Amino acid sequence: MLAVAVVCVLLGGFAAFAATLGGPAPSPAAAPSIAPGDVTGTLVPGGTGTAPSDGGTAPGGTTRGRPAPSLTPLSEPTGSPAAGSLSADHADPFSAAVTGYLAGRAGTVLAAIYDFRTGQTWALGSGGPEATGSLVKVDILQTLLARQPLGLSAADQARARSMIENNVNAPATTLWNQIGRAAGLRSYNASVGLPHTTPSTCLVCAGFGWPGWGLTTTTPGDQLLLLRQLVDGTLLSPQDRGYAVSLMQNVEPDQRWGVSAGVPPGVQVALKNAWVPLTAPNTNWQVNSEGWISGDGRDYLIAVLTTGNPDEQYGIDTINTLSALLWPAMQ
Repeated sequence: MLAVAVVCVLLGGFAAFAATLGGPAPSPAAAPSIAPGDVTGTLVPGGTGTAPSDGGTAPGGTTRGRPAPSLTPLSEPTGSPAAGSLSADHADPFSAAVTGYLAGRAGTVLAAIYDFRTGQTWALGSGGPEATGSLVKVDILQTLLARQPLGLSAADQARARSMIENNVNAPATTLWNQIGRAAGLRSYNASVGLPHTTPSTCLVCAGFGWPGWGLTTTTPGDQLLLLRQLVDGTLLSPQDRGYAVSLMQNVEPDQRWGVSAGVPPGVQVALKNAWVPLTAPNTNWQVNSEGWISGDGRDYLIAVLTTGNPDEQYGIDTINTLSALLWPAMQ
């Protein structure tokens, strides 16, 4: 990764998995709310239902290589500007309008932004690392790609697609086991240089009804470092980086909320969201969103972690409004 110092931010479900591996990738369904527990990305009426099966094994089963991105890739970065060629400093996007809005919201909000145009990083909020929920799936994917430099099997490509685009947990657990669980994730994260991310050491965790990898903890600053590996990093090949970004660009329609809110059509967004109740009876929700926004004069990474939300939609609303306030501020 072309070195630009990123200010790491200190401010900062094993119940019902998908029934079987090997089924077709689910189709998005229109409905008012996302099924709780981060089990599936498919919307289910009333917020209930079972998780779909994962993407299964593609024909051939052992084919190597990467599929071509299904969407137009984000513009290839030229790297971080060299010293002396950075644009003029940008004003802090976490303005009084942003902090004023968050002051009236329940829970804790931590956020960070990195601007490729100026090399600046800004942080918002105070508190320790928070649970990743399904954000860790991006980390799992990066670790998998780093461990398989000759390419993923067709089966692993299908699992990766289901894990990122459809947010299904069963393939994520398969890949979590394949990379060596916490030890494997920790090793990759050490190569990235993440000082505040701690992989979960339990897969079935006491008091938590979802796969334990979701209890990996992190900060927004560490998530920016992971995202930068997908944009201009050196740990993965350009082909692998483009592949991972294409999956994040192609999340199913019902998951295109969070850091994409307020971003106009035509601007390209690669994102991953997470939503999971941390405690019974589902009144303490962790809702997170992160991604890369590129176009219309902007080029930035953003990560938002929220905890203490009374319900899932409350956290989504908080991040949606925050993102809509930040879009014009990043001009």
